[in-house]
Amino acid sequence: MTNDPELGAAPVGLITNAALIMQDGRVEWLGAERAAPAADRSIDLGGRAVLPGWVDSCSQAIHAGGPSADLRGTIDATRAADDHELLVAARRRRAQMLLGGTTCAETATGYGLTVLDERRAVLTAAAAGFDEIVFLGAHVVPPEFAKDPDGYVDLVCGLMLDAVAPDGHWIEVCCADGAFDEAQSRRVLAAGQRKGLGLRVHGSRSGSGPAVRVAVDVGAASVDHCPRLGPADVDALASSATVAILLPAADLATGQPPAPARELLDSGVRIAVASGCGPASGTSSMNLAVALAVLQGRLTVAEAVHAATAGGATALRRADVGHLAVGARADIHVLDAPGYADLVHQIGMPLTHSVFRHGVQLGS
Repeated sequence: MTNDPELGAAPVGLITNAALIMQDGRVEWLGAERAAPAADRSIDLGGRAVLPGWVDSCSQAIHAGGPSADLRGTIDATRAADDHELLVAARRRRAQMLLGGTTCAETATGYGLTVLDERRAVLTAAAAGFDEIVFLGAHVVPPEFAKDPDGYVDLVCGLMLDAVAPDGHWIEVCCADGAFDEAQSRRVLAAGQRKGLGLRVHGSRSGSGPAVRVAVDVGAASVDHCPRLGPADVDALASSATVAILLPAADLATGQPPAPARELLDSGVRIAVASGCGPASGTSSMNLAVALAVLQGRLTVAEAVHAATAGGATALRRADVGHLAVGARADIHVLDAPGYADLVHQIGMPLTHSVFRHGVQLGS
């Protein structure tokens, strides 16, 4: 599977009996095995399915503490953790992602909520090897600002943003009841945009609120955490370039209904499937997320795999990952199965055979 219809059967660009040549971390050639040019060495994958590496476009891996839906407890634990503890936990989570075939991963801050803690969260994410780093200081109003939420927005848009912008790639705001209202959200996003950061919106699990409208209005790359979308939201997304990021595994773990994946796709909305890995849902398994997008979201397997690779790349505005074509990053996920349909047929089974990132086989 290449995700390039010009290389094989549409829409996923499927090539049978294929070969791929990598050089200097990029795809140098791919096509039918019988036409492959000579290479320095070869690896026979024994007829196994080869996919682009998963592109996980939504996670929150920079935090301390155990599994918890208690946001306050996670904030307290993250603030109390020393730099080494935070980095060890982040590296462990990134390693788990890689072992599951996630070769490109985004992660967000949002559990420190002080200038110092948000700054070290960004640095920790970079040191742990995450490809895309999101500043989510506007995750929730911390307890010390409970009586002055606008004062906290001042801090996010001022000193905190100044501290993280040099090392972050994106700014995100949680535009939802109990977090930030529309005016506050627009202010945060405008401040980040002035600093050159890309825009993302964290939506509302309740389905109410202006998150989608704000995301579309400001041209945000994505909106996530929105399992309950109304007709107006679907129409707005369908007429925009904003990607709806679906989190099937996280929604299941937190008791949310499945996102209307079939309706979104049929309406022309760009979608991505991501893990949503964080304190409340600790799985980073994109294999599982894809299977749930099929079984609960009513996508076809091909659509779900596409959303977890090319869709994730679109949500991150990246052209180098999420597909296999000449010049693309040589990120490859090999399944221990003859086809990607086994991701659903054998749900929960350890189907990752091997992983290549930048052309290097992990663990070799």
